[in-house]
Amino acid sequence: MAKKRNLSVLLGAVFLMATSAIGPGFLTQTAVFTAELGASFGFVILLSVVLDAIAQLNIWRIITMSGQPAQDIANRVMPGLGYFISFLVFLGGLAFNIGNIAGAGLGLNVLLGVTVWQGAIMSAIMAIGIFIYKEAGKAMDLFAKLLGGLKILLALFVAYISKPPLAEAAVRAVAPTHFSFAAVLTIVGGTVGGYITFAGAHRLLDAKVTGLQNLPAVNRGALSAVGLASLMRVLLFIAALGVVSAGVKLDPTNPAASVFQSATGAWGYKLFGLVMWAAGISSVVGSAYTSISFVKTFHPVILKYNRELIISFIMISCCIFLLIGKPVKTLIAVGAINGCILPISLGTMLFAAYRTKIVNSYKQPAWLTVAGIIVVVTMAWMSYGALKQILLSN
Repeated sequence: MAKKRNLSVLLGAVFLMATSAIGPGFLTQTAVFTAELGASFGFVILLSVVLDAIAQLNIWRIITMSGQPAQDIANRVMPGLGYFISFLVFLGGLAFNIGNIAGAGLGLNVLLGVTVWQGAIMSAIMAIGIFIYKEAGKAMDLFAKLLGGLKILLALFVAYISKPPLAEAAVRAVAPTHFSFAAVLTIVGGTVGGYITFAGAHRLLDAKVTGLQNLPAVNRGALSAVGLASLMRVLLFIAALGVVSAGVKLDPTNPAASVFQSATGAWGYKLFGLVMWAAGISSVVGSAYTSISFVKTFHPVILKYNRELIISFIMISCCIFLLIGKPVKTLIAVGAINGCILPISLGTMLFAAYRTKIVNSYKQPAWLTVAGIIVVVTMAWMSYGALKQILLSN
């Protein structure tokens, strides 16, 4: 019975992380970078899978072996560090949520023909309704899971009928002719940056799947979550590559939707709008809930008014998007922003791995630490380069 329960919890953690990663930003980023880099984007995906897996393995293992949430671990590494990381994750979650609302707006734009801004407002109201009416939340959860499966099947179908140059994609995955540091930063940040990688680990923590006896299950869960998100990324890449290789120019106002429209016609375009909206609104709910959970222990008032703060978080995200506009650029930017947070959060976990008062009898493998340090240095270097580019462009 306990094994069945642990398996259920593990699957829940896997899908929580994977579905958090496969949001509207994920869809848009894949389409945009495929159009920019062509078959060479396969190399970026391959590199990001390795970086994602190393980061996720380290963070999930250290959190579950310590039996403490990330912010408490960080505070034990250095007093106040947990508050700082929580603040960064909160800001990163806000950025993600702005992008999620933008994506939901794009989805309704395709599905109903309303403007992106009208779609964003409608989606924000629906997301708020989920936190007001609990039964609506259950229905939305089932709806999101069904459409998540539909999203994978649709991507698989488009990947098949778009007739992508698979041989070229395979060659360029190991011998690229084009490369983009910004693409790696954005893709890794959109998969394991910010709050996303902590969501699954904290789910295991809440379910008491901790300690050395659960280490094999934690390893499987961490790798399975990255694998599921990466599978969807590859399918979308192949689908977009087939369309781009045929000479089709993607619509800059909604590049991911134009991939499906070009391959499947009007029905595929409308179906993608439904999927994009579902990905957006489910991510709005998950991002708002997880972001507030990182700061709710700061003060009893935050804990008392948790639901009201989540609703306010969604409203603020929507208002900021309405002021900023540019939904596609927003969806690309949020991945890069959260990629900048990863070196700090992962670096902190690596320090914690060698504090016996934190991880108890757990022994961190040297290879995993070295690999983790490489990810920290790589992502910090890319973050610096991206920030420098932004400052110079202004």
